Amino acid sequence: MTSTWTRGRRIGASVIAAASLAAIAVVVPVQMGFASSNSSPAPHGAPSGGKPTIVLVHGAWADGSSFAPETAALQRDGYKVLVAPNPLRGVASDAAVLSAFLAQKTSGPVVLVGHSYGGAVISAAATGNANVKALVYIDAYAPDQGESTQDLTNAKPGSLLNVDPTTVFDFVLPTPDAGQGDWDAYIKTDHFKAVFAASLPTATTDALAAAQSPVTLGALATPFAGTPAWKTIPSYFFIGTEDKLLPPAEQLFMANRAHGKITQGRAPHLAMLADPTQVTGVILDAARSCQHGGR
Repeated sequence: MTSTWTRGRRIGASVIAAASLAAIAVVVPVQMGFASSNSSPAPHGAPSGGKPTIVLVHGAWADGSSFAPETAALQRDGYKVLVAPNPLRGVASDAAVLSAFLAQKTSGPVVLVGHSYGGAVISAAATGNANVKALVYIDAYAPDQGESTQDLTNAKPGSLLNVDPTTVFDFVLPTPDAGQGDWDAYIKTDHFKAVFAASLPTATTDALAAAQSPVTLGALATPFAGTPAWKTIPSYFFIGTEDKLLPPAEQLFMANRAHGKITQGRAPHLAMLADPTQVTGVILDAARSCQHGGR
């Protein structure tokens, strides 16, 4: 998932800009290089009956368990489901990891699903992969070239992260010599419920906050490089109208720009746990469309 912040009082704009430029220099070659590895994925357990494999990609401050209800429902419906790794280190490097995963763990048609920051990752990893037949964005970022997830979160009002970052984030320096872009950002535990999943029970959000996976500052601030896959692959969007992290108005803008099929529901940012039935329905819509050769 992604975060936004106006440059914080204790994190200078110049430092973040420098970190972002450094990140671009490192990760852009990776992003440009992973398309070729997608062209001929190795066979690995193709689903029967012509059904696509459904690959789920979590976002920041979460992990694959956030898709547990959808995974179970899709498996009951006869789909092969894989929950892919997402290191949360940077869009291009994370996309390279996902690209390698797809090449070695799937064969045949794939529906690629991303939540929040995971949407940016699937937008990069699917480029050049002819097996990916549909993209599904669940309260997710669908950036164009030059846009960071930070930019998109701040583009329209409504995000609880569009504040002084030190009031909503805890920052962890992973090593003494780590650059600013490599700092890990955690949502403060007392803000997690309001930002992420206001409609879920407090006991649940407390547990999720304790187990959150951090994302690097560079992953949030570095602009997307290359042509996003939503420009050529049919896209489906679930927009949670109660999302307090990524404003619904910005999600709607991205969905319309991608000419995506849009479903809206009264759900917070972590819609997969708050409204699993409707989220599963969107994924099934994309999967069934693949089986019939179109939207």
